[in-house]
Amino acid sequence: MDKNAKIYVAGHRGLVGSAIIKNLNSKGYFNIVTKTHNELDLTDQLAVQDFFKNQQPEYVFLAAAKVGGIEANNTYRGAFIYENMMIQNNVIHQSYVHGAKKLMFLGSTCIYPKECPQPMKEEYLLTNPLEYTNEPYAIAKIAGIKMCESYNLQYGTNFISVMPTNLYGPNDNFDLETSHVLPALIRKIHLAKLLSESNYDAVVSDLNAASIEEAKTYLSRFGVSADSVEVWGTGTPKREFLWSEDMADACVFLMQNRNFSNTYNLTEKEIRNTHINIGTGIDVSIKELAVTIKKTIDFKGELVFNSDKPDGTLKKLTDVSKLQNLGWKYKVSLAEGVNKLYNWYLYPKSNI
Repeated sequence: MDKNAKIYVAGHRGLVGSAIIKNLNSKGYFNIVTKTHNELDLTDQLAVQDFFKNQQPEYVFLAAAKVGGIEANNTYRGAFIYENMMIQNNVIHQSYVHGAKKLMFLGSTCIYPKECPQPMKEEYLLTNPLEYTNEPYAIAKIAGIKMCESYNLQYGTNFISVMPTNLYGPNDNFDLETSHVLPALIRKIHLAKLLSESNYDAVVSDLNAASIEEAKTYLSRFGVSADSVEVWGTGTPKREFLWSEDMADACVFLMQNRNFSNTYNLTEKEIRNTHINIGTGIDVSIKELAVTIKKTIDFKGELVFNSDKPDGTLKKLTDVSKLQNLGWKYKVSLAEGVNKLYNWYLYPKSNI
C-alpha cells in the first residue's frame, strides 16, 4: 500500500477498527476515511453505494460487524445474521463496483465446526455442524469468506479474509449484557471488589445508577456481589485470546504482503479455504482466565461457576502455522494483556 493511498476502515470506533487505525497511523498511513454509524448505516444499500461513489477508497478494512457474547448471539439470532450479512454484502459488492485495489474481510474463528479437530486449520471450514448458540453469526461470516472468494474468482478482485481468534483490548465492549467473556469478567470482578470495599459511590458512578440499592439489584442479575462473582458454565472450556493491537498489526502486515493469488495453489481445481487464521496458538480454560483476572484486580471473594449456563464449544484453538510461516507472531501475553485492559478500563483516556 502506498503511504498516500486512501484507506477506508469500516467500524473504526470498535475494538478491531480502532486498533487497525492506530497501527496504520504508526506505519505512516494517514489518508484514512471513516464514518460513524449515524453518518453511514452500512446495512443501507443505497447509502453504501453513494459513499463508495463519492469516496472511491483504494483499500478497505471491513471490521464493522454486530458482535456479542453467548447470550447475545443466542437471543438476537435474527439480528445477528441479517445485520452482518447486509453490512458485508454492501461493502464487499461496492468495493468491487468501484474498483478497490484490495479489501480485507474480518471474520471470527466461530466459523469452525463445534466438534472441530484441534488446533483448527483453515481447511476444517464446513466439515461439520456449527455451535448452535452462535450459528447465525458464524453463517454470516462464512458467507463473507465465500463472497470474497467468489468475487475474486469471477471478477478478478483482490479480496482477502482473516479469521481472528477471541479479541480483547482498548475500546472493548464492557456492557454486562452483550460483552464477551474477558471484558465482562473484568467489569464484574472490578465491581465486586468495589462492593467488598464499600466503595458505593464508585459502583453507582460506574453503572450510572440512581442509588447503590439500584446498582446492587442490577448486579445481582449477573451474579455480582461483595462476596462472589458468578461465571457462566463449568469453567472447563478452553479459549484462545489475542490482544487487539497484535491482531491489527497482523492485519496490516497481511494487507501489505499478501494477495488473494498467494492463498492457493494454481494447480488446484477447487479453490477454497483461502482465509488466514490470526491468533496466538495458545489457549486457557475459562476458570484459568477468571483466576488471572481476579488476581490482577486483587478481588478476595469467590468465583462461582454456574453449570446451568451454557459452556459453548469446549475448545477453540486456532492453527496459526500459515500466518507464522509468513513471518508474523503475536507479542502481548494474556497476563500482560489483562493488566493492560484493566488499566484501560480504569483510565480509558490513557495511552497504553
